[in-house]
Amino acid sequence: MRIDDTIAKVLKAKTQNKVLSIAPEQTVYEALELMAHYDIGALLVCADGRLLGILSERDYARKCALTGHPSKETPVGDIMTRHVLSVSPQHTVDECLALMTEHRFRHLPVVEDERVVGMVSIGDLVKWVISGQQQAIEALEGYITGGYPS
Repeated sequence: MRIDDTIAKVLKAKTQNKVLSIAPEQTVYEALELMAHYDIGALLVCADGRLLGILSERDYARKCALTGHPSKETPVGDIMTRHVLSVSPQHTVDECLALMTEHRFRHLPVVEDERVVGMVSIGDLVKWVISGQQQAIEALEGYITGGYPS
């Protein structure tokens, strides 16, 4: 688990790698129910497997709750973020962390051949990096204590 590993590796290792999405005509309330059920902070907005946008808790808070739009009546397409950066499975963990930091978002769709194949969060990537560091620490400890194989 290294920072130069591909996002394809991260997606394979995720325990919950189901692509969760919602259609733009569905209500914001339905999206919030899905996010609560799966304990996630964002949903991809898709039609026919193609990425149209993303709906995050931040979108809801700023474009619905604060403006008085009723979530049970507002379509997701009205408040979703339309201009979404995405990456391919060949991008590295490091590249994705840099994109997320630079653009200040926490969820990154993974697209291959114009089809959504997954999504990674900042939490997924931080967990990946920490796991790699833990493995390196354990290997060094083994080496220092003589438990490392020759």
